[in-house]
Amino acid sequence: MKILTSLGILLFLNVILVTCQAMGHHKFVVRDAPFTKLCSAKNILTVNGEFPGPTLYVTKGESIIVDVYNRANYNITIHWHGVNQPRYPWSDGPEFITQCAIQPGGLFSQKVIFSEEEGTLWWHAHSDWSRATVHGAIVIKPKPGNTYPFPMPDREVPIILGEWWKEDIVQVFNNFETGGGDPVVSDAYTINGQPGDLYNCSNNETFKLNVEHGKTYLLRMVHAGMQDLLFFAIAQHQLTVVGSDGSYVKPFKVDYITISPGQTMDVLLEANQPLDRYYMAAKVYSSASNVAFDNTTTTAILQYEKGKQIIPSFSSRTPHMPSLPSSNDTNASINMISQMRSLADEAHPIDVPLNITTNLFYTVSVNTLPCSTCEGSHIPGNRLAASVNNISFQLPSGNNILNAYYNHLQGVYTQDFPDVPPELFDFTSSNLSTFLRTPSVDTEVKVLEYGSTVELVLQGTNLLAGTEHPMHFHGHSFYVVGWGFGNFDKDKDPFTYNLVDPPYQNTVAIPKNGWVTIRFKAQNPGVWFMHCHLERHVSWGMAMTFIVKDGKNPEEQMLPPPRDMPHCQNIQSLIQKLESFFF
Repeated sequence: MKILTSLGILLFLNVILVTCQAMGHHKFVVRDAPFTKLCSAKNILTVNGEFPGPTLYVTKGESIIVDVYNRANYNITIHWHGVNQPRYPWSDGPEFITQCAIQPGGLFSQKVIFSEEEGTLWWHAHSDWSRATVHGAIVIKPKPGNTYPFPMPDREVPIILGEWWKEDIVQVFNNFETGGGDPVVSDAYTINGQPGDLYNCSNNETFKLNVEHGKTYLLRMVHAGMQDLLFFAIAQHQLTVVGSDGSYVKPFKVDYITISPGQTMDVLLEANQPLDRYYMAAKVYSSASNVAFDNTTTTAILQYEKGKQIIPSFSSRTPHMPSLPSSNDTNASINMISQMRSLADEAHPIDVPLNITTNLFYTVSVNTLPCSTCEGSHIPGNRLAASVNNISFQLPSGNNILNAYYNHLQGVYTQDFPDVPPELFDFTSSNLSTFLRTPSVDTEVKVLEYGSTVELVLQGTNLLAGTEHPMHFHGHSFYVVGWGFGNFDKDKDPFTYNLVDPPYQNTVAIPKNGWVTIRFKAQNPGVWFMHCHLERHVSWGMAMTFIVKDGKNPEEQMLPPPRDMPHCQNIQSLIQKLESFFF
């Protein structure tokens, strides 16, 4: 009997070992770590003590387990941005949407399921503003036996654009929430965690990329910043865009890229210029009038080497600076959306929905709500807000929408989100009535039937402040079939749609006072968040949630939750009270 028991244990352990080997396992420890930048020191929230956090390397179609240990003093959730998580919203990450937070001292083993994605994505915190420092890149390689649809680069380099405040980001967020106005602007933007040598006390830590003449480098770009779109360029070097948001595009050359918070891009750099030092630089594009922004320029240095040695005389040279568009150059900002096309070849087919069963029209606006105590707002007696279809999204408290949906709980959300805005008006007029500014405040969702084909027009408005809105959709990628300035014209604009090779994205920036049309097939059952990736806008309520119902077949239905889903605080408190009562 003892021999049989021992054999059983050995077999069980062998199964666990094989499973762990077959499925990549990673450890994320969320904890505070000290960092010094811009002549001042502070503790920041990190993963594994790194800023930016570790890069995950996976293969297309792979599933991994990430053990997230919360060793910090704050609640945390982690989102795998652009990973569709087929049938498994439980690990998607947005707090109060698909889970409650991992509380201090807690552990959540998140299963991350990769499917169609290939290229560059990223992960980040999705609770309050923790993602300012809790983020990192995801590199998804082709399946074995497959190659890139472009010549193999000599080296691949993650380039993560971030944002830095001297002040504690928790305090920045708290002041923003209580003040009712815009948040204090950041003190610097960063490239791979470093502001660059144009800032004080930053010369020695500036990120440097050493290159050899004649070689090609794949830059895996991530915009992890919080508040604004960025222009990015490398002096005297053209860039070839070959991918975006985990999908390949037809290659096109640019002198600079425009990238919005949440977006990723795969960019080829040919080291074909004279041996010297060149700045790579990024600065804000911000079109909203009377809105403060960080107008500094972050830099890194591209320096040529010879025989894998830096030429000694180069170290004292001032790098060449690229020419970037003006911070309010709207025409320059559309250089990416106007050129992106899906690769759409035999090895990378696309499937644009043509027969639409569900037509949706959503406005996105900056609004105001009454607030007599908000001293940070520039509008007396009001605080700033934001909305989708004039509904300012309110996160549920003490529970999350996915848990309520799965367990048929009442009172957490309603299914009343409208297909069109409740009030139709000249959305982009320069003279809009102030009564249009006040939205309702609700937790409403839109329910989609499994397999429905959806066309969604996202219309920007000029209420209070017309500006760009990078909209991110969890659980789905979508085809960007059309875009334009002004009001969407349902009788004319559909004739301009690209239904042949539209880009396949998970984040798209609506142009200032313009519109974007996306199409997707609702075939990922679960609860999925859609929101603006400008952090102040989503905090104000520029968000909504889709529920995609189960299909008829087992493979079209949501998988059950993991056993270690984090408890919501009110549920956890109830458990503790019951334990104290009985024990």
